[in-house]
Amino acid sequence: MSNDAHKELNRLREEIREHDRRYYALGQPNISDREYDRLLERVREIETLHPDWITPDSPTQRVGGEPLSGFEHVEHAVPMLSVDNTYDESQLREFDQRIQKRLEGEAYSYLVDAKIDGVAISLTYEYGLLTLGATRGDGTRGDDVTANCRAIQSVPLRLGGENIPRVIDIRGEIYWPRIAFDAFNEKRIANGEAPFANPRNATTGTLKQLDPSRIVGRGLAFSAHGVGRLEPLDDFPDSNLELYELMRSWGVAVYTDVKCVDSIDAAIDVCKAFGETRATLGYEVDGMVLKIDSRKQRERLGFTSRYPRWCIAYKYEAEQGESVLLDVDFQVGKLGTITPRAKMEPVLLAGTTVRHASLHNFDQVERLDVRIGDTIIVEKAGEIIPQVVRVVTEKRPKNAKPIKRPTKCPACGSPVEQDEGGVYLRCTSIDCVAQRKERLIYFCHRDQMDIEGAGKVLIEQLVDAGLVRDCADFYTLHTKRDQIAAIERMGEQSTDNFLAGIETSKEKPLSKLLAALNIRFVGGSTAAAIAEHFENIDTVMAATVEDLLEVDGVGDELAASVHTFFQNKSNRDVIRRLRNAGVNLTQPKKSTDSSGPFAGLTVVVTGTLEELTRNKAHELIESLGGKVSKSISKKTDLLVVGAKAGSKLAKAEKLGVEVIDETEFIRRAEA
Repeated sequence: MSNDAHKELNRLREEIREHDRRYYALGQPNISDREYDRLLERVREIETLHPDWITPDSPTQRVGGEPLSGFEHVEHAVPMLSVDNTYDESQLREFDQRIQKRLEGEAYSYLVDAKIDGVAISLTYEYGLLTLGATRGDGTRGDDVTANCRAIQSVPLRLGGENIPRVIDIRGEIYWPRIAFDAFNEKRIANGEAPFANPRNATTGTLKQLDPSRIVGRGLAFSAHGVGRLEPLDDFPDSNLELYELMRSWGVAVYTDVKCVDSIDAAIDVCKAFGETRATLGYEVDGMVLKIDSRKQRERLGFTSRYPRWCIAYKYEAEQGESVLLDVDFQVGKLGTITPRAKMEPVLLAGTTVRHASLHNFDQVERLDVRIGDTIIVEKAGEIIPQVVRVVTEKRPKNAKPIKRPTKCPACGSPVEQDEGGVYLRCTSIDCVAQRKERLIYFCHRDQMDIEGAGKVLIEQLVDAGLVRDCADFYTLHTKRDQIAAIERMGEQSTDNFLAGIETSKEKPLSKLLAALNIRFVGGSTAAAIAEHFENIDTVMAATVEDLLEVDGVGDELAASVHTFFQNKSNRDVIRRLRNAGVNLTQPKKSTDSSGPFAGLTVVVTGTLEELTRNKAHELIESLGGKVSKSISKKTDLLVVGAKAGSKLAKAEKLGVEVIDETEFIRRAEA
């Protein structure tokens, strides 16, 4: 049973990582917010029962989300954390009870305003002048999109009025109002271009434009909902509602119908009333946000490692509609995963006409017993591609056709096979053109080799033109500059930027290359662990399965995958060509403090930490001279415990290992 749960956990993590990539990096989500939240909640449930299985790269250990590619990266002065959310009124009341307890009976008020469905942005003004526009990215670091923000009319270039702060980071959403979005789509259709699917995705794509002139005339808008850095702080009101009024006076767009209420009952009433009217608005809203009004109370309530404790989003249940399934097509991912997608009669959901819906995998097709010709119920929470949730079997026509699992890859015709113990069907060919394109897109992504300008469309064009077949081919493109410049929408400047990005990527450490090579089961943290352990590509390629198992966090399946990858002649040839091109194949040693409080100690972290993510705790231990271990043994010197510590705590006590909590751990680290 434990083994089954572990397999489910790994499968869910892989699925969530793919959804994160599509949502945050590509702007192409394919499941609803509600379904994503269900997946994440299931991961949390399993990890709560088995805290020893929590890994630094688990989706629960991150704020969520990755920066866009193609822009200069900037650090946020104050992190842009995600907001915890719920669909359940009772959980709003539980949130309120936590507020009461932490504020020890002190009176407080809630601001309740709309959760506009756009792209989170931070606008920095210095002495009233706009100096930086940055995307949220991973919460700590985002993309500098200042030039694009300046092209949006509702973003003030200079704040007007009185009492302008020396420095202020205005946080809010850039979104595409429905009337402007529809008008722009009409122009695209008239020009013979495909219309954009929905406002949120199109806003993400618009902000990724390297040429700001492409943004002018699209009608994007900005609405503020908060403040990050504010200097001098004491010159401004404690009430955020009053600060909203000040921002309006400076020319900043702020949600107009924000309510300030003194009880959770009143806040819930606001949410309910808004739910009845939100469909009539001229922009997309997927919920309401409840925030403590007082800045000082917010400071006292503080943050967890992922969310502010002083706010929560109440999201509305998914909107459903009825349609007829016309056909099913199959899409191929970078690892050969074949995903079924429903093609259906157009249906209006959340203000958008949709024609496609996710069927996730073939096990889901069988569970739903969905057939071509069926009347289906599709669900959509927010502006994304919907999913099929059930079949109206009583409306099934006599000629409804079952959906058959493909026996050949729809892209290249190669045989397919089912994952052992898994739900995914995969193309078996490493030469599949669809996989090749997805692998190359992944290679260039920011979390991997971070090649500026290497977007999905360009890479597909390079493959179709025969200019790129594998990742090593990127490093020969400087000899084909004229052919690249001739590609549609490239031109001289874009070509130069792209080739410069390729040249810059040569300096990336080995960990980034290992993550970029599409080795099955190898994510960013695992790639870093392998690179730091072996230090160069030659020792990685020469490593046996047993050698790889010595790396912290590497298990049997992963070790076998890495070993098999580097035994493949074609893969070794790619490494040879990368070496010849001057790509870095080494990993620098991490600098550590040999006199730090954990110097020479082997430290294990277990349970759920409140202030730090597991990954941050591990980084702290290593930077202060310690060695991180995943298991308790006689060699363990220290165990750091969070909530629900599990079996490791009992074992540590039995072996006489020193045990400290998170507060003591942070105190020692800061001493």
